[in-house]
Amino acid sequence: MSTITVKPVESRREQKQFINLANEIYAEDEMWCPPLLIDLKERAGFSKHPFHDINDTQTFIALRDGKVVGRIQAIVNHGHNQRYDEALGFFGLFESIHDQEVANALFDQARDWLAERGMTAMRGPVNPGLNYEVGLLIEGWHSPPCFMMTYNPPYYAELFENYNLSKVEDMVAFYAPTDIVERLDPKMFRVVDIAKEKFNLKLRTLDRKRFKDDVRTFLDIYNKSLVGTWGFVPMSDAELEHIAKGLKLLIVPELTTFIEADGKVIGASVVLLDYNEVIKEIGGKLFPFGYKLFTKRKKITKMRLISANVLPEYQKWGLGVVLVSRLKDLWKKWTVDHLEISWVLESNHLSYKSLERAGCRVDKTYRVYDKSFEIN
Repeated sequence: MSTITVKPVESRREQKQFINLANEIYAEDEMWCPPLLIDLKERAGFSKHPFHDINDTQTFIALRDGKVVGRIQAIVNHGHNQRYDEALGFFGLFESIHDQEVANALFDQARDWLAERGMTAMRGPVNPGLNYEVGLLIEGWHSPPCFMMTYNPPYYAELFENYNLSKVEDMVAFYAPTDIVERLDPKMFRVVDIAKEKFNLKLRTLDRKRFKDDVRTFLDIYNKSLVGTWGFVPMSDAELEHIAKGLKLLIVPELTTFIEADGKVIGASVVLLDYNEVIKEIGGKLFPFGYKLFTKRKKITKMRLISANVLPEYQKWGLGVVLVSRLKDLWKKWTVDHLEISWVLESNHLSYKSLERAGCRVDKTYRVYDKSFEIN
């Protein structure tokens, strides 16, 4: 059997090989959608991204007989380890042919690189962190992934588990019925009515005249509202600015909701169009056909609720229901036949059960794995 070599990505040619491997693995998979090339380069560290300014990452490719057959990224997230007082490494951007030997060689390389930097375990896949694309798809290959959600062949779970990677957390994507608001527990709305009177609540959409400020406000709410969420690490100011710049091209103002209490923004939600329907058509390349992301917006049939967050001091009032309640207006103005709510942690029992009671069903399941390093 031919020898497998795993090496760090060092040249532009190797960067291209790293990126192009997915095109080969998914060549016959009709469900796969290529990522936006510019976004993948940033997450891999091939283009500037503020995540890499404060964390350490290294990409690797696996070769057999000179042909690239696998890839992986090893990550030391200093913010995570400081926040949780851990020595936990991460891995992501994993792709491999259906070959356990290749997968093992990639995982071994990531483990060794992380161990050299003092890590005692690794977690993944994260691409490159929980604020980005995360998790291995383990159920739900019947439909394409939504925008900014991961996708992989079914055999990847076998590769992970045969390496003795173990489940640490699952997250799901819910399929939401068009009458989800009417299905919500009426008791929730009674609590909300009390909150509306108590806090002088006002709902508004994103203001086009202060677009950048509102996007930044949404991201600030996101950062502050998830402090108690499993594995969450707040984004740096530089990351917030970078993501805000990118979202400016993707957010449709009328698909956003802000809650103000006495003039202060205390909650925000964003629904994104499933741009994957267009990205697949343009092959992930913004040039020269990126304009289609805008000209074909009205033809997109699927949306994703990516965030509905309320500041911690207001969360007990159930104001997330107010954010979700605006979903009933989306069906009237857009040609939408599918709304995905993703992702929701299985450990987030309140949100999980509330969505189930509203008639939402789990459409896809994603898994994050852990593995401790053996100490000699």
